Formats: sequence, C-alpha cells, structure tokens
Amino acid sequence: MFEVINQAAQARDADHGHAGLLFDFLHGREAPQAAFLPVNGNRNRCGRGTCRTYHFHGLPHRGASRDHVIHNQHATLERGADDGAAFAMVFCFLAVVGIRYIDATARQGNRDTGGQGDALIGGAKQHVERDAGLHNSGGIIFAELHQAFAIVEQTRIEKVRTEAASLGFEFAKAQYLLINGKGNELLRKIEGLIRHENMEKGLSLYRIISANLNGIRSAANKGFYPWLQQQNADIVCMQELKAQLADMTPEMLNPEGYFGYFHYAEKKGYSGVGIYTRMQPDAVIVGLGIADIDAEGRYLELQFGNLSVVSLYLPSGSSGEERQAFKFSVMTRFLVHLEALRAAGRDVVICGDWNIAHKEADLKNWKGNKKNSGFLPEERAWLTDLFDRVGWVDVYRVLHPDTTDECYTWWSNRGQAWAKNVGWRIDYQIATPDFAAKAVAASIYKLERFSDHAPLIIDYQR
Repeated sequence: MFEVINQAAQARDADHGHAGLLFDFLHGREAPQAAFLPVNGNRNRCGRGTCRTYHFHGLPHRGASRDHVIHNQHATLERGADDGAAFAMVFCFLAVVGIRYIDATARQGNRDTGGQGDALIGGAKQHVERDAGLHNSGGIIFAELHQAFAIVEQTRIEKVRTEAASLGFEFAKAQYLLINGKGNELLRKIEGLIRHENMEKGLSLYRIISANLNGIRSAANKGFYPWLQQQNADIVCMQELKAQLADMTPEMLNPEGYFGYFHYAEKKGYSGVGIYTRMQPDAVIVGLGIADIDAEGRYLELQFGNLSVVSLYLPSGSSGEERQAFKFSVMTRFLVHLEALRAAGRDVVICGDWNIAHKEADLKNWKGNKKNSGFLPEERAWLTDLFDRVGWVDVYRVLHPDTTDECYTWWSNRGQAWAKNVGWRIDYQIATPDFAAKAVAASIYKLERFSDHAPLIIDYQR
C-alpha cells in the first residue's frame, strides 16, 4: 500500500491508473449519508441505497487469482478477482476522510451469504458496525463509520472494477500492518500524502476538534495525548479541565507541535476550558468580561486574522434549581455576546459542550427527558432562536441532518448508558454561515474513551 500511495502522490496529474482512481475518490465533497454500492456480485439483488451490508471473510493475496486467500476458515471463496483490491481502495478512501476506525479483527462467517462477500464502496443509511464480541485473526472490519462518505457515481465504480485488481497484494501488506499494531503509522502516511495533494491544489483542510475531557488529568491517563498526536488537528478545543495551572504537566500545557491557552476556574477541580493550536494566535481573549461567568472558566477565544475560534463550556443545570437558574442567566447574557459576534462580520466557530440537546433526534430517551435540564423547552427554544434568528449554524447537522444514534457525544456514567448507546448530542461546533459552509467532513470518535464525552472532529476547507 505504501508503494501504491507513494506512486499516487508522484503521479497526481498524470493519467496513471491507481493515482487517478485514488484521488478521484478522495477529492469529492462528502455527502451527509453514506451510499454503499456493490463493486462485484449479483447486481440484480442489490441497487443504489438498497444494498445489504456483507462481511469480508478473507482477501485475495493476488488480485488476479481467486485461489490465494489471506487466512480464512473458508479456504476458497466464491469471490470476484477484484474484490480485495477494490476493498483496498475503500480502505484508502476511509482513512483519508478522517475515519481512523479500522479494527484489526475479523468477523465470523456470514451465515446469510454462506461465506460469500462483496466489496463495497460506500450506501444509503448503512454503515459497518464494530462487533466487539467477535474475535478472529487476520481480517479487517470497519468500525463505526460516520455518515460523511462521498456518493460514488456508477462510472467510478466501473473504473474501480476495471483497475483495482492489482492492488490486492498491496492491501495484503496493509492488512498485515494493521494486524501487527501498525495501523496508525499507515493511516498517518496516507493522510499526510493526501493532505499534501490537497494543499498543492488549494484544497487543504483545517481540522478542528472539540473534546470535553471531564478532567484533563484523567483524560491524560486514558491515552488522550497519544491519540491527539495521531489526529493532525490544527486546533483542539477542550472543556472541563478540572485543573489549575499548578496541576498541569508540560505535556498538558504544550503538547508536541502545539501552543496551549487556558481559562481556569477559580474553584479547584472544576470547569475550565483550553485550546491547543499549531499556530500562534494574533489575540487571546480570556473570559466574557462577566465576573460570575468568568469565575467558572467557561470562555476562551483565539483570533487568527479574520477567524475566531472559541472553546465554550455552558453550565449544566442538572444538579438542582439553583444551578438551572444560573444556566438560564448565563444563556440570556451570552446570547447578547453571540449577537455581537455574529454582527461583527468575522468568521467564528464556537466549539464546546453547550449542555443542550436541540431536537428529539439528539438524544435517545427524548420522551422521558422533556422536563430535565438539557432538554427543557426553554433551552431548546434558545438554540432554535440562535440558529433561526441570529443566524448561527450547527455545523454537524449541516453535514449529517438525519443521524440519530450515531450523533451522540455524551453518555451518562449511570447504568449502562454507554453500552446501550443511551446518549445525548450536547457537544457542538457552531459557526457563522460563511465558515460553516467550508465544512466538508464531521465525525465523532468513539473507539477509545477519554471521558464521558466523545471528541467531535470537523474538517474545513481553508
């Protein structure tokens, strides 16, 4: 795979089979819904948007032969010669759009299809889900694919079917790297090459991550910083630091490649926001200038030319009436600031934990939470006013207007909320319209847990 990607990077503008195919797939604007389409198999049983999801049980070692299969209880599969290679193309595609959810495990045999698999390119309202209960060696599955895959035209599918066969061996090598714990190395190389390609064509992406850490020290102990170094993020907005300056390690203050800026709460072990950035800002604004809000460390703004990036942590009112009253007070006063920001004419993106689920699709048990903080009618109406009247944009919902179970960013620690995916979408990137229009991909990272929230990752065109 390394050889193929390097070859593609060196032959960007030439009519070079693999390079042209690879970049054809990777340069389309991403659509809100995936569209899984069959590359090989019985076309009569599977059409656009209606294709069932098939499992992969083994991959051809050489694209030109059916006989060479990498590990399987089914030694010989009734599979087209180009399946594994086309799957390799999908692997490249998924890696570069920012999804690092490839799990080096294999699925058990697909009882419904008798062990026969089809290569897929991408399908309406379908995704391949991680099955943590299946433990088999040697295969690759995709885990928790977000809904931002490009819809692939039939003509491109035909090109893949024609050209992809010779990628089979390269994919076998990529599979070996994943199985042996070197998947991140492979993904970083692929993504770096594509980013370089995009930069040369004026399509470079600006990656912003929002993550409620529920304690920066706790998140560090759970692997947040090794993960961060793999994300190629330009800016990372954090909430709920639950730390003061004296508690911060050098890595927390300035991770490798980043400058760190923070707004700590006065109360120890409480609230606090921060931002990591690869670029030094032109200006840093700590707090809103409102004493009781600023005492809790809830607002930090960095300015880069005409762009402002904000890390925000709105209060929760779930602990009782007093805190709910404070939440409403903050919302009222913060709205004035939001109106002023919107009127200033700057590009602005506000990343953070807003502690409000906007619509019924944004939480699992919406019927039972209508009277609970975070889904109160007044809170939801406040967000609606922010979007409809003031003109701010919920960037994730622009890219994914219909997701439900996939959209959650927070799960209670009570019961088995995480295991049952009883979640809420309360983490947002909310932007001014011009900047929101630059968004091309959004995902929620759930393979590892650094806190009770999941990081929200959005890529923007520069």
